[in-house]
Amino acid sequence: MPAPTHFSIKNAWYASLRYPVINPTNRKCSTVPIFSLNNQYSKNFHLSWLGFFVAFLSWFAFSPLIPDVIKTDLKLTSEQVGNSNIVSLCATLIVRLISGPLVDRYGPRKVMAGLLIIGAIPSGLAGTVSTASGLYIVRFFIGILGGTFVSCQAWITVFFDKNVVGRANALGGGWGNSGGGFTFIIMIALFNQLLADGMNPHVAWRVAFAIVPVPILLSVAAAVLIFGTDHPAGKWSDRYTAVATALPASDNETGIINSKDSETKSSDDIEAEENDIKVTVTAINSASELDAAVNKPLSLNMAYEIILNPLTWLPSLAYMATFGYELAIDANLANVLYTLLTSPTFGQTKAGYIAGIYGLLNVVSRPLGGYFGDLIYVKFGVPGKKYLTIACGVAQGLLSLGLGLYIDNHSHPSLTVIVVIFVILAIFNEVANGVNFSLVPHCNPNSNGFMSGIVGAMGNLGGILFAIIFRFEPSPPGKAFWISGIITVGINIILCIIRVPRV
Repeated sequence: MPAPTHFSIKNAWYASLRYPVINPTNRKCSTVPIFSLNNQYSKNFHLSWLGFFVAFLSWFAFSPLIPDVIKTDLKLTSEQVGNSNIVSLCATLIVRLISGPLVDRYGPRKVMAGLLIIGAIPSGLAGTVSTASGLYIVRFFIGILGGTFVSCQAWITVFFDKNVVGRANALGGGWGNSGGGFTFIIMIALFNQLLADGMNPHVAWRVAFAIVPVPILLSVAAAVLIFGTDHPAGKWSDRYTAVATALPASDNETGIINSKDSETKSSDDIEAEENDIKVTVTAINSASELDAAVNKPLSLNMAYEIILNPLTWLPSLAYMATFGYELAIDANLANVLYTLLTSPTFGQTKAGYIAGIYGLLNVVSRPLGGYFGDLIYVKFGVPGKKYLTIACGVAQGLLSLGLGLYIDNHSHPSLTVIVVIFVILAIFNEVANGVNFSLVPHCNPNSNGFMSGIVGAMGNLGGILFAIIFRFEPSPPGKAFWISGIITVGINIILCIIRVPRV
């Protein structure tokens, strides 16, 4: 098939980041125009990840401060700290299961906004905590915000076509997930600044919660409702009209196509006509169920079929082993580093900043996973995504095993070695997450919300399971790492037997 003649390769790549290329069959976007805000695809993409991002500002706000100041102020034991980390994931598991069907019925935009507004309430009450029981209650209800992940991924899947849905979901999930890393930086910096302004620690950490999470959560919720849209067809109730009769293929069938002859136009002319670009794209590979999929309200029969479908459990169990591991690490890494390396030159601030690296790597690592998933899909179809997900999960498990054995066999482990291993581990971990959610849209595509909810909930279940391991194997923490690694490798190897569709 000849290459497109209207744009150079450089212009085509640039255009794919600026201009929405619409598949007339399902009205989904076949590019990821992240450098534009003048169309609904770009606006909804950025609102989706931003909603998930700000959820972390409250959901993970305790983690960087709990190893020292909160633990001291509330007179917590190490066991109570571990319990609070587990509790914070329990509500998220429940909410993700509930929000999936809600997304299929009411649309991801409304569910996203609702979760942000509801989650702002316990966030505003965080400063009232004075006991371990109060901490458990507040962290449980703040965990509602973790449900925004389902809305984020389902919203993106609604607007982006199968040739780019992997990288779109991974970009949204990765940038949203990076909120966990930014939360460490923001909360520690704000807490230290409040101390410098003369507040005592008892007041400073409470004020930090009032300043950061609540107003941001409510502001983003308002932006989602005002600027977001439900579906390419318009209202969520109109989504059944989105799958139109495919238009006749044009002479240009390979990608970014301007309906006007742009061969002689300059880049300025092209930019000026951005809103006039109309395109026809053909399906990548051959037709699949995903092309004409429409979110259907959940029924008991449909739920039964989905739950019994092995395709449901392939990404779900893989995500349990990868994202679940990431959640446990995000919640425990600062405490692990603080416990292992406490010294006059290494305290809560340094442990928190270093632990934040794990979450920050999502800015790059998870999007890479989605990109690799889309790339391998072109040649190997859905099986390529499956085996790439599994390979990354196995690599993550082996690295976790190695990190645990290193810690256990060194009475004074090197911070440099620990950081190098967990950075490489994080890259494989987050790439696996990105590839996984490039796989999810191919599994039960007519129940995208419910499917995303199950996978997201299983990720949280994994977070609870791995957090329990860290809770009951707190010292030395190396054992928790290698046990988690063995579990991860085992789960991913078993998943090899589940068959997937070709496209």
